[in-house]
Amino acid sequence: MTMHRSALVLFSGGQDSTTCLADALSRYERVETLGFDYGQRHRIEMDVRSTVRDRLCSAFPQWAARLGDDHVLQVDVLAQVSSSSLTQDIAFAMQANGLPNTFVPGRNLLFLTLAGALAYRRGLDVIVTGVCETDYSGYPDCRDDTMKAMQLALSLGMDRRLVIETPLMWIDKADTWRMANRLGGDALVRLIVEETHTCYQGERGVLHDWGYGCGACPACELRARGWERYVQAA
Repeated sequence: MTMHRSALVLFSGGQDSTTCLADALSRYERVETLGFDYGQRHRIEMDVRSTVRDRLCSAFPQWAARLGDDHVLQVDVLAQVSSSSLTQDIAFAMQANGLPNTFVPGRNLLFLTLAGALAYRRGLDVIVTGVCETDYSGYPDCRDDTMKAMQLALSLGMDRRLVIETPLMWIDKADTWRMANRLGGDALVRLIVEETHTCYQGERGVLHDWGYGCGACPACELRARGWERYVQAA
């Protein structure tokens, strides 16, 4: 059995991807990060990415030597082919198909394809993404079946074994907070609260117990409920 030693983490600057980055740094000898500029209305996640990386290195010196290059790819074509409240000035709403209009069709499929190409070029074994089927907004491109299909397609199309890891797939937001605590204790939990950003509205004015955000969008609601369950069980 081949032992994987390197990983590429899809890193947005939010809670989930930061937890996945910490997990990868705890397990792999070399870890690089990848972000996507896809014309999103609220660019605060892109703005906090470097701060989160810097704070991870300063707070966890054992991880600093493992954290390699950061990459940002421009994929604003997504804003041209989709009408989403993440890419256009549209109020949040549920659509007729039962999906929220924060869903950007094909986003994760494109992200993983580009991540596969970059991993191939950089000689990285594993692609890590923070998608989740347990406690999420219903996006079909976050499902386990989608990830398995993409892993097969990338490995076949590039004639090289690429592994897609989804550390959060079967855990809820409370367990995501617990995972962060297990990986880095209170220091990592506080870093996630104070520095990461997940709010769909891009609200950065109020620091709640669980982090910055508007407190009303689906991302904030999931994060806040998870924090409440995490604190109650502590």
